[in-house]
Amino acid sequence: MQDFPAEIFLQRPKIVQSLLSLLKLACGEEGTPRLALQSASCLQQLCTCLRSRLHFHRDPGFFSSRQDTVSQNSSLSYCHEVRVTHHSQNASPGSSSPRPSVVGRTGQRPRGDGQDWDAVSSSGSSGHAHVNSRISVHSPLDVAHIELSELEAEDALQLQFQQLSLPQFCVCLLESAVPLLRTGSTQVIMRVLELLAEDLILIGEAISADIWDDSSLFAIDMKERLLVVLGSLGETLCFHQSHVGAEHAEATRGLRRMAFVSLSLFAARLLQTLLPVEKASHFLPESMSAALFLVCLDLPLSLEYPNIHEAAVAYLEQLSSENYSLYKQAAEAVYSIECTCNFLSDVAKEEEKNLLELVELADHALRSFSYHQHSPLIKEIICLCSKIWKSAQASPLLQGESQKVFLRMLSHPLLQVKVETYHCCLEIVKECLGVHNVTKPVSSLCSGIHFLLHPKVLYEISAFGIQEPRNEVSAAAKAILLYLLQGRLMMTALTWSRFIESLCPVIPVLQGYADPEDPLGNCILLLSKASPEGGAGGLPGTMRLKSLLRLLLVKKPSVRSLALKLLACHLTREEGAERKRPTVDARVLARATNLFIVKKPIELKLDDRRELIIKLETVEKVYEIFVSDDVDLVLRKSAAEQLAVIMQDIKMHAVVKKLRLIDKIIEYLNECVGQDGELIECLIQPSLTLLRKVLCGDPGARVSLAQQASLLTLLFRVSLIFHEDCTVVTEVGALFCLLLFDEVSRMDVWSVNPPSQLASPSVFSLPVSVFRRYHLPVHVVGHHAVSPYSMVLPLSADCLALKPVSDMLRIAWNLSWYRGTDNLLQQVKSEMKVQEFLDTLKLSSEDTLTLKVTHTASGLQHCLQAIVQAAAHREVRAAVTSMNFYFLNDRLSFKGGTGPCRAALKSLAWHTALNRFLQVLPACTEDEKLLIDIIHFLNKLLKEQRKNSSVELLNWLLELLLRPSPNPLLDLLVLTESQAREEADDVRTAVRQQLQKELLALFNTLLLSFSAVTDRKCLGLFRVFQTQLALQLLQCLRVTDAPHFYGLPSLERTLRGMAHLTALPGWSSHSPLSQPLEICGKYLAGLLEVITSFYVERGGNAMSFMGKGVTKSTILCLLHLSHEMMAEDPSSEWVSLWFLPLGAHGEEQTATQQGLAWLIPLWVDRDPEVRFTSLGLGSALTTLETGCVALASSCQNISGGLWGTVVNTLLDPLECSMVRREAAFILQNLLVIPMPSAIVKDYTWQGPCVHDEDSGLSLIGKPALQALLCHCHFYEHLHQMVKQCYLGRVMFDLNCPAPGGTLEGSDLNGLDDSLEFWRAPSRMPNQDRDPSSLSTSETMVAPSSGSAGLSPPVPSAASLPEASCDQFVAPGQPETAFPRLPQDSSLYAPVPRPCVLVTPPLLSALCSLSDSLLVIVPRDTAAAFRRARLLELLCGIADATLLETCVQELRAPLPSSPPVEHTQAQVSFLLEYLASLSRLLQSCLLVDPGLVIQEQLLTPLVTNIFRVLTICTKDLFDAELISAFYQTWTHLFNLLATLLRKAGAASLLPIVMGLAKHWAAVVDMVCECAGCSAARPALCTAGLQFLSVLLTEEAKRHLRDEDRAGSRPGPALAALLDKTLENQKALGRLSEVVIQCYEMKPPTDVLRRVAANTLLSLLAVSRRAQTLALKADLVNSCIEQMKHIGAQLSLDSLRPRKAALRKKEDGPVKELGLAMQLLRNCLYQHKEGKEAALEAHLVPVLHSLWPWLLMDDSLMQIALQLLCVYTANFPNGCSSLCWSSSGQFPVSAVSRGAPGSSLILCILKLASQVPLENNAVQQTLFMFLSNLALSHDCKGVIQKTNFLQNFLSLTLPKGGSQRLSGLTVLWLRLLLNVSCAEDGQQMILRLDGGLDLLAEMGKFKHRRGPCLPLLIFHNICFSPTNKPKILANEKVIGMLAACLESESQSAQRIGAAALWALIHNYQKAKTTLKNPSIKRRVDEAYSLAKKTFPDPEESPLNAYYLKCLENLVQQLTCS
Repeated sequence: MQDFPAEIFLQRPKIVQSLLSLLKLACGEEGTPRLALQSASCLQQLCTCLRSRLHFHRDPGFFSSRQDTVSQNSSLSYCHEVRVTHHSQNASPGSSSPRPSVVGRTGQRPRGDGQDWDAVSSSGSSGHAHVNSRISVHSPLDVAHIELSELEAEDALQLQFQQLSLPQFCVCLLESAVPLLRTGSTQVIMRVLELLAEDLILIGEAISADIWDDSSLFAIDMKERLLVVLGSLGETLCFHQSHVGAEHAEATRGLRRMAFVSLSLFAARLLQTLLPVEKASHFLPESMSAALFLVCLDLPLSLEYPNIHEAAVAYLEQLSSENYSLYKQAAEAVYSIECTCNFLSDVAKEEEKNLLELVELADHALRSFSYHQHSPLIKEIICLCSKIWKSAQASPLLQGESQKVFLRMLSHPLLQVKVETYHCCLEIVKECLGVHNVTKPVSSLCSGIHFLLHPKVLYEISAFGIQEPRNEVSAAAKAILLYLLQGRLMMTALTWSRFIESLCPVIPVLQGYADPEDPLGNCILLLSKASPEGGAGGLPGTMRLKSLLRLLLVKKPSVRSLALKLLACHLTREEGAERKRPTVDARVLARATNLFIVKKPIELKLDDRRELIIKLETVEKVYEIFVSDDVDLVLRKSAAEQLAVIMQDIKMHAVVKKLRLIDKIIEYLNECVGQDGELIECLIQPSLTLLRKVLCGDPGARVSLAQQASLLTLLFRVSLIFHEDCTVVTEVGALFCLLLFDEVSRMDVWSVNPPSQLASPSVFSLPVSVFRRYHLPVHVVGHHAVSPYSMVLPLSADCLALKPVSDMLRIAWNLSWYRGTDNLLQQVKSEMKVQEFLDTLKLSSEDTLTLKVTHTASGLQHCLQAIVQAAAHREVRAAVTSMNFYFLNDRLSFKGGTGPCRAALKSLAWHTALNRFLQVLPACTEDEKLLIDIIHFLNKLLKEQRKNSSVELLNWLLELLLRPSPNPLLDLLVLTESQAREEADDVRTAVRQQLQKELLALFNTLLLSFSAVTDRKCLGLFRVFQTQLALQLLQCLRVTDAPHFYGLPSLERTLRGMAHLTALPGWSSHSPLSQPLEICGKYLAGLLEVITSFYVERGGNAMSFMGKGVTKSTILCLLHLSHEMMAEDPSSEWVSLWFLPLGAHGEEQTATQQGLAWLIPLWVDRDPEVRFTSLGLGSALTTLETGCVALASSCQNISGGLWGTVVNTLLDPLECSMVRREAAFILQNLLVIPMPSAIVKDYTWQGPCVHDEDSGLSLIGKPALQALLCHCHFYEHLHQMVKQCYLGRVMFDLNCPAPGGTLEGSDLNGLDDSLEFWRAPSRMPNQDRDPSSLSTSETMVAPSSGSAGLSPPVPSAASLPEASCDQFVAPGQPETAFPRLPQDSSLYAPVPRPCVLVTPPLLSALCSLSDSLLVIVPRDTAAAFRRARLLELLCGIADATLLETCVQELRAPLPSSPPVEHTQAQVSFLLEYLASLSRLLQSCLLVDPGLVIQEQLLTPLVTNIFRVLTICTKDLFDAELISAFYQTWTHLFNLLATLLRKAGAASLLPIVMGLAKHWAAVVDMVCECAGCSAARPALCTAGLQFLSVLLTEEAKRHLRDEDRAGSRPGPALAALLDKTLENQKALGRLSEVVIQCYEMKPPTDVLRRVAANTLLSLLAVSRRAQTLALKADLVNSCIEQMKHIGAQLSLDSLRPRKAALRKKEDGPVKELGLAMQLLRNCLYQHKEGKEAALEAHLVPVLHSLWPWLLMDDSLMQIALQLLCVYTANFPNGCSSLCWSSSGQFPVSAVSRGAPGSSLILCILKLASQVPLENNAVQQTLFMFLSNLALSHDCKGVIQKTNFLQNFLSLTLPKGGSQRLSGLTVLWLRLLLNVSCAEDGQQMILRLDGGLDLLAEMGKFKHRRGPCLPLLIFHNICFSPTNKPKILANEKVIGMLAACLESESQSAQRIGAAALWALIHNYQKAKTTLKNPSIKRRVDEAYSLAKKTFPDPEESPLNAYYLKCLENLVQQLTCS
């Protein structure tokens, strides 16, 4: 399978069908199961290969449109007798030339692939006896046609229907494998499940869920087959579950249980993959529903694999509402059971408890009591409630929740709970109120009954407990109430008061049991008899009256008689009784006994009509008649009767309430019972009716009136008066019902949770227990027939009768009771059996087995124990197989490396159990089989842990592998001679081959497991193991083909192992006996032997795939080997080892030559992976000049040579991107070697060579390269390639067709193409196939003429569309390469151009290649770029959106996200492209900045760069990906820095604008880079350099903008730094990081200098940065550093030799300059910084450094700049220069001038040396002196030293047209500052001839600005003491007067201001200036100014000028 493309087995399905048939032998006789297992292994391998091929076809990098029937590298193509034209769309130099002969050794070795002695393919066999007849063919294409004709002879239609699609294969595999899962063989079930696991992955990629909506015949057939499979799977699940009973053997039961678990996981994943949940009810068969029900009820399974359980529940909910309901009930019961056990466990704990949580647990625990019936639970809950209510500090919430639980217990539907509850309550009451407590303090006892003293509790006991049919409950309820009623003396006053308060609302219920003959009834009567005034603790007054009246309604006459007596007493004691009727006597009482026992009760019901029948105004009028005293009583009675009728409608009540009807009725009743009440007796009956109806509809009024004892007495008197009027008595009785039973009529009062909507007020209802115990004169609705607190049990009896439910609950109880599976199983093992619960809850043997097998940890422990105790190999193998089940379960449950299996193995001593089998060589076949199983297990274990490998496991394995001989695991790779002789036995041969296969697989997995290992010991062992394994594999390679022919399988396995090994760097360097290059040389010799034997000598694999896997692995090993040899030996000496002796085949042999010609045929192999790898090998070899020369020499026989071949491959549009990429790398390597511009003899590397046959002209080197590129239209091709860039992750979407209109399985008879819904075609359409695989040529059946196939469209944009095709897109795969194309009905559809895809990796290579071309031929390349507009296209692809999306998917993957590996690869490719593009753009900026400085290119490019730079990688854990980000960021920073350096003016604005959007993020990113400066110095350097250049350019722009008028466009960087709080925080972080980076690095570190430059620029631009630097103590640190350097220099000066060395290194001098520069920028215009520098004694430090500053002009320049900044606008700093200081100085400094007593004297002495050698120093010096001239102290020093006398020695230039010298200008600026103060003016006037010299200087031209001497005179004129001297100097006066006629407006203004100042308050000046010439000038200037400035207010300067002239005119006129 390594040789043939996997899809061939589907296109020619006979082998697959045979393998599927062999699967059925699993249930056959002895020997046949082995065939079935081998068949399953083959099919599993086929699934893996199909998945790999599917990924290959979906890889955009390998997409190709090539449709070659015969491979380019076939023997036909390379036959030396013919010349083959290679067709290509590119006109490359080699496109029409003959290919070279592939010649090698002429061995007659048989090939074993059916083509032995083929003369065409074995070019060296012309003399062999068996010559094929095809030797006479003259054209290779003719041979191809012959082969094609043989293919076409087959029935195309028949082949098309015979081949299998990928979905069909998947379903066939399901159909064949699922029935085998019922077998009793562990091996078979395991192997089949592993096969199905692979098939499941394929199904996920091949079949879309949309198949269920497809109505095509094909889809219908597929659905039917799938449903049959699902049904069979459901039956199999039920089968295994039903065979776990005790009637079966334990081994069988264990196997069935394990099979059930694994099958459950597989079934759930299959359903999730195939069938959406919402469609399950429409399709899934009944058997699957039954199976899912079992899975849902399997508690151990749900605990171990909760995600699978959730999936099963979701499907069950859709499938069967009945089963789902049962499951929900069982799940609730399980939760309740868990709460029960948790409650009991927590209650028993002694520590402080969370009572609220306990109450919640108790509430849930009650729901499952019907199952477990654990009686102690009831007592514990009641004790908890008692405890809660006993405490006075308990919160109301806690009390309320506990009361709810208690009420549910009192009303529990299970009688046992009720009995136990009442019994426990009674015991507590007895305990608290019993007589035995009479001697104890009352307060300490009676609080225990507080939980009973609540109206709801008493209501439950009174209304339902007493009436319970079972005597146990009713008797206990009566006893409880009796104890409470009789316990007055045992209670505290507070408790009794609380009891009476709670009892009052329940009295209406209790009084129904009043009976003088019953103890409880008598106690109830005593409550009514007792009076609270008497101190007996009776009822309150109103409540007692109500209770007496209520007794008149009870059924017992004796009770009613007693009540009448008590009422009589009440009536006689009533206030004003003598004035009221009737008089109470025996006769009245006698007839009142049965007063309210009526025959016709009243119906208490009102109407609630929607609409009003009677108007409200009418009601008001009737009411007015009723209450009017002026109306006749008859009319008033009639009105009352009418109102009574109206009040039947409840909507009318509101009107009469407003009119105070109730108050009026009470008034009439009071009149009636008065002595004169007979007058209004006619109104009483309708009034009572009215009152009844109003009260019936108004609960609020009932509550209010029920508390009025006077009203109750009034009504009773009315009833006595009208005792003969049945109607009145009935109405009064009805009113009593409303008022006396109001408390128990409101249902919301007694509900646990009050209803959201109150009952209708028109309905008055009473508890059923009330109207059963009373004679009521009304008909009422009854409520509370059952307790409002009763609960519904979650489990019915029918549900409990189901075995799965009972099993689930039983296991749940035991798991909860013993706190988990581990404890439970430990208890099962222990011999002590303490039964604490019912026998029905005890685990059965079936339950125990279920738990053991399902629980991974215990299952693995059992397997290891079986291994340790095993007496035979079979037992060990069975245990190992069982352990494999757990790995499979982890895989099926999608847990990967975090599953329970891995966690369990960490805590198990499995190393010890398996170690003994791995330390000895197997002695027999059984030993080898056992070793195979163990190695297979270890391989699985490593695979599970590959992403997060266990160091302990790896160490154990490596120590095992590296143990001294015998080392079975390594030694078994190579067979000994005795073992080789034993191989005559086929069975033993097969076993040993399998053993070697498993060993190599283990080693390959082990090699892959070390990618993320960091443990030093482990890595050390691993490196030694690498080399040891390399030596073993080398021996395997040498003996592979010795015993049996080629041994292809063994050879392929060996080479694959070598490929894994050699991929790791350093694999050859850890052998104690051999040198790395020696090992590499042996590897190279062996691999070259293989490649020549299997490829070169056989002419490739054109006509057969035999050996293709060998070729692919060999060339990959060679590629890895080249990198290893380069790493071990950077020289090029080893390149010659790669040469093979080659010569031309023919009758005459020529001399052999050394070369790499064997590599060239591989470049054009049919397999793109081989082409890619072989070109990669060429790329690796050409990194060395020797390799380039050798490869070029090997291509001399090819027209165009190496250059033409590589360019042709690169520009071939039919080639895949990965191959073209490697060609680009080779071409780039060839360009690295310098090449001549003309023919040079004896030059090693000539470069390309181009010869024109027509003209005979030959070119080499650069001219030839330019001609080659021009001839190939290289840049035009590049333009097209960039436009064809494809940015998708995969070639086609998982549920959209591949890019091509013709899909597989097209129905030629008009059937629907149902495979349009398949996620991935099993074979690719013609244009989307592997360009050289067999599926695209020999075995592909072309569609008939009736099928119109469409090729994919040629993409026209930079990237192909990635949107989903249509509504059939499955979630999770957002990309698609092409939109779905409509089917073309035309029979002759035109064939469009083939599709070309260019991937980002290829573009990256093209960018690097273009970069090299820019270096070699810069001008031509730049011009070509401009013509082809390549940079615009390349930058257009660099869009950050896709990168951001991918990173977001990696940081927070969604369920629908693509695989992480695909996303990581795409991110890596995009980052690689950005890095390559950045390097290219940097080169373009160096060659021609205009290529990049384009607005349409630059702005989006900069935006994307900053978006990439600000991508957050915090949550990315892949080290390689983060490294790629860092590398790309480095290049992007370098690009931005180069952009600013080369085109700062043009690029600054877009960069700052882009930066403004991401400023904080960019700063954070730079801080992050600086934080990892040790690991990533290049990134940190690049980031800081960018900031430095950026800030420098910003400073330059600021200076430019100051010189220009107008505002600058766009945001300023200074605003980003200092404005807004967020930006200030970002600046703070940046400043801190940069300062740390500067201070923490040693002086020799380059990063320190970069950080210093960044800090310099930052301080120069940002004022806030200066403040932050000051806070960070940068000023003090810099001054301290200057002190340290000064001391170091002083010390070195005493050692002349070291001083000379130090001067050569110049390190301290640079550090000193850097420190002064930082200090300068930190102090610039920063007063606080200057104060800090003053405190740190900056000036004395500089004074001590003065001699060294004199020795270095650059240092002097920096020091003077620092002093300039320091003294500017800082008088204290200027004064500090006058302080005296001392220091030690070297002798060499004396010649330049020893230091004086102060720094200012040193400076003045330096300035006196006119002129200085360095003009810059001189200019800075005078600028500094100008600052000092503004200081009074410094001017005093200057005056004392007569420094200004040097001014008089200046020489003036001859000729008035000349300009003053630079030194003169500096002096004038100094004098200008001196003249700003009066003492300075005196200093200037004291200079003998100074005014005349200044006047002479004023005559010369000045460079710019005003005339400096004129300004000096202007300043002097303002001092009154100086005016005489100025006035006496005619030159000065003449100069000032002449200014009025000057052409310069500034000179005019200065002159006018000076004259005005001179004449102001100085009469002598007025007289002198009256000179006619001066006055004339003043007048003319004034008149001219008034004309020139008609509106002077527009300019302040013009207005000032006019004011000066106006004052001059006035002064000169008035005097």
